[in-house]
Amino acid sequence: MMMIAFISRVSAFAPPSTRNPQSFMTMRQRATTFQRLFMSSSSSSSSSNSQVTSNDPALEEYSNRNNIDDQVFSALSGCGGIKVTCTTIRNMVNDAMIMHEMNAVPADALARATVCGLLMSNGMQDEHTVQITFNGDGPMRGLVSVTNGLGEVRGYVGNPKLNGFSLEDAVGKGTVQIVKNHPDWPNPYNGITAIRNGEIDEDIGKYLAESEQRSCALAAASKITGILCNAAGGYLVEQLPDCPKETIQKVEQNLMKLVQIEKEQTESATDEENNKLPTNLLLNGYTPVDIASIILDGCDMKPLGQLKPGLECPCSKERFFRSLRLLPREEVDQIIQEQEKIEARCEFCGTRYEMTAEEVEEKFATATGDPSLDSDNEHLL
Repeated sequence: MMMIAFISRVSAFAPPSTRNPQSFMTMRQRATTFQRLFMSSSSSSSSSNSQVTSNDPALEEYSNRNNIDDQVFSALSGCGGIKVTCTTIRNMVNDAMIMHEMNAVPADALARATVCGLLMSNGMQDEHTVQITFNGDGPMRGLVSVTNGLGEVRGYVGNPKLNGFSLEDAVGKGTVQIVKNHPDWPNPYNGITAIRNGEIDEDIGKYLAESEQRSCALAAASKITGILCNAAGGYLVEQLPDCPKETIQKVEQNLMKLVQIEKEQTESATDEENNKLPTNLLLNGYTPVDIASIILDGCDMKPLGQLKPGLECPCSKERFFRSLRLLPREEVDQIIQEQEKIEARCEFCGTRYEMTAEEVEEKFATATGDPSLDSDNEHLL
């Protein structure tokens, strides 16, 4: 049986920002600058780009002019043999850049991993999670991205202010680990493979082909200029069981057509920039439903649905205290003696938690159950 050709852009990320990490803009400054730049670019796009989405009334509910909203859209071929999932997450990436004070290359890495996580988790049960971890020896010091069936996302990179490296050098060599989990499962599904070249989506695509034996085409990319993410998104094309040979051949042709359309969108762009599928399409007004319509052209596309993804972190002061209870009590007392309080920062959202000595003592006095058992802490799950 023929397999769908694996297509993903092969390119180095745009030149890293020339900002000095020591004089990094404050979060308020970045938010203000982002708002100004976004409003100007949005109004420019509205006047220069026509609506690309088909006039088919059945697709009207999936309209997302100029990708103003983050969106995940999925569809099936009429024969049921091909599933296509497409997403745009520009707003989410900009929020994450502000939240973590990220420079361009770490933001690109996290954006691509987030796109892949959203594509892989689409169609799963709400509480089903997909965690992508890159453990590389590069100066970025790895990344983690977690998504679930609701489109809720959280993630971080080890060194968000990294500057002056290509994505490949920033990631380095190491392993890609994919963990899928569900509250009802006795154990999570855990897969691992080697980092081949540091291009996040290519490494994940190779993992899907090698570890999960899935026939698919995966692409994810972002375009970041200075402190602004102009576009971020991707697509996943999956071959399902008993897919007719004719449908596979048609989808392969459509994928090649998609690459050609991408290149034609920016005639002045270099080959390297043109290969960053699907950023040029997104920048030129193509929405997730447009991209899916191109891929499934001639295959009687049947929409499955859409969702609006967003950053969501379940951290809380109660979870912080649960983690504190896992430490030896003498270690907790030593920290309080030295610092007169205990502080912690959530890696995923940056929220800081603080507890005074009196709070710690009071909570330990009333704590019940085993902090290591989920069954004793179901209210925190």
